[in-house]
Amino acid sequence: MEMIQQLLGRLHPLIVHLPIGFIMLALLLQWYDRKQKEWSKLLSLIYFWAGVTAVLACITGYLQYQGEGYSFDSVKWHLWSGIVTALFCFVMHLRLAPKNFSGFMAKAPLSILGIVAFLLISFTGHQGGNITHGEDYLIGPLPNSVKSLLGYEVIEEKELVLTEDNWEEALVYEDVIQPILNSKCVSCHNPKKTKGELLLHSKEGILKGGESGDVLAMHSDESELYNRMVLPMDDDGHMPPEGKKQPTKEEIKLIAAWMDVGHPMKGTVKENKLKKDLFTSFFPTKTYTGHPEMEIAEASKDSIQKIEDYGIYVDPISESTHFLSVSCINKPTFKDSDFERLLSIKQQIAQLDLGGTEVSDAIFTQLAQLPNLSILKLDDTKITGSQIDQLNVLNHLRSINLTGSNFNRDVQLFSSFKNLERVYLYKTEVDQNGPKSLNDGRLVLEYGNYQLPTIPSDSIIY
Repeated sequence: MEMIQQLLGRLHPLIVHLPIGFIMLALLLQWYDRKQKEWSKLLSLIYFWAGVTAVLACITGYLQYQGEGYSFDSVKWHLWSGIVTALFCFVMHLRLAPKNFSGFMAKAPLSILGIVAFLLISFTGHQGGNITHGEDYLIGPLPNSVKSLLGYEVIEEKELVLTEDNWEEALVYEDVIQPILNSKCVSCHNPKKTKGELLLHSKEGILKGGESGDVLAMHSDESELYNRMVLPMDDDGHMPPEGKKQPTKEEIKLIAAWMDVGHPMKGTVKENKLKKDLFTSFFPTKTYTGHPEMEIAEASKDSIQKIEDYGIYVDPISESTHFLSVSCINKPTFKDSDFERLLSIKQQIAQLDLGGTEVSDAIFTQLAQLPNLSILKLDDTKITGSQIDQLNVLNHLRSINLTGSNFNRDVQLFSSFKNLERVYLYKTEVDQNGPKSLNDGRLVLEYGNYQLPTIPSDSIIY
């Protein structure tokens, strides 16, 4: 029975357009026939069917209200104005029917009655739109301060954004959990739309639970709130329902971890001992430009020309900086002793490509003289890394490419590099199954040799 009620209720958005169409058609014909008054019988018939379909809309709307968890306060104006509109359609039917109506309504001007019908359908439709889209749909783009000034209740939907510096000090509920609930759950679980009698816009609401009882538990796998989130999307019990904005895997993982430590409502992330790896995906991503964020003097054009005349490629990184990218792609014979040629622009070198050259481990002592070096490529060289530790004085070094080299050192040595973010170790002599990251995930070690999953089309022979 409940399934039939829910099914009929969901027909409301379809049926509700029928009385609107009939009434608008009647009003247009009524205006067109305002002088001749030859279409009264037709108009009476149209208003009759407008009334019938309006009654059906009222019934299905009531069933939807009962089955979808709306509060009465949120639907009362739409419900009552819909009933009044349905009754008024029958009044108009009788008013226009020949010899069927007498008294005050028979004397009421049709133009005035038409205006009343238009106002009723407009008001009723507007109230329905408020239920579907929310009362603040039209004012949605306005700042919250303006919404409050206009008398609208504002539920903050701030994004969960943490930083490397403040994540431990964030309040575990107010700054972490509630923003997730606000953005993914509160649209259906708020004071005006309480699906399942569950409120998720406040601590009190989530602790109270819903019609099925408590939604929190001391362990995530015992929590209805968590279990609903991880149900298959096509499961009727999955929440948020299909079509609504879904929580990310990281958000679900965070909610699970919060429940597993007892779903605390007070204290900071640090005080509740939640691990950093739960939060790193919420840290703002930095767009790295390939050079230090600082001003640098322009390199001498004569110095650049001399280097280029030797076969080394020198190019500005961008028009907004004087930092340079230097490449020996056309100088495979470049060796350690040739490095002196670069010292005249050592302050400006941010990217250096020595891949495929004849450099040895002795080059590391010289590379340490490049204070602003950010990206270093030593792929396909014979270096073993015996002196690579000397590069840890380079505070701007972000990336080292050692692919195809003879590098054989313990990768843990890179932990001492202050700002290093990525090291490429594909086809080197280190264990290719070694650690994937260091320094709490800030330094990524890339071993390459990625395996892509096969897809059905891979087996097709063309």
